[in-house]
Amino acid sequence: MHLHEALAQVSEIRLRVAQTETFRGYRSATVAFSGFMALTGALAQTVWIPEPLDHVTAYLGLWIGIAVVCVVTVGTELTVRCRLARSALARQMTVLAVEQFSPCVFAGALITYAMVRFATESVWMLPGVWAIVFSLGVFASWRLLPKAIFWVGVFYMAAGVLCLVFARGDAALSPWTMVATFGVGQLATAVILYFALERPHGHA
Repeated sequence: MHLHEALAQVSEIRLRVAQTETFRGYRSATVAFSGFMALTGALAQTVWIPEPLDHVTAYLGLWIGIAVVCVVTVGTELTVRCRLARSALARQMTVLAVEQFSPCVFAGALITYAMVRFATESVWMLPGVWAIVFSLGVFASWRLLPKAIFWVGVFYMAAGVLCLVFARGDAALSPWTMVATFGVGQLATAVILYFALERPHGHA
């Protein structure tokens, strides 16, 4: 009985330590890749889906496909790093980071399904809704990340609200809305990760 209590206490201590450490599993190159994927998607939409409101299925196929590629890329990197990590704390932090961010991914998927299936007249709102939901994932994760990431969450929240206010009518589902939101947001995140965690520090 005492052994089980001791193991439980050790697990709890590891979790609390993980919550106070900076998570280094997200890499700037991978995050920047997702930003450039937003630009690639915008160019593809401009060429193949010039009237997205008339081809919502194609629009969703494009952007959901891009989201899946980005999630798989990040997930693969996290899985590899987790398996190669020699520290139990590093593995615990990876699990914690996934637990904190993944609810926003599932929420975004469920909201998208509900709007497309039962409220098609509101599909124009999707980019703004995606940005706001994504901001919640950033806010849930930022305590594990460099503190400047908090402002990325603020950016996504503000961008999502602006999309809902202005990206309607002729501007609804504009590809450049996705670039201005997710392209800029992910590239900004990549810059923060690089300078805060990855840049070599020279000696004076």
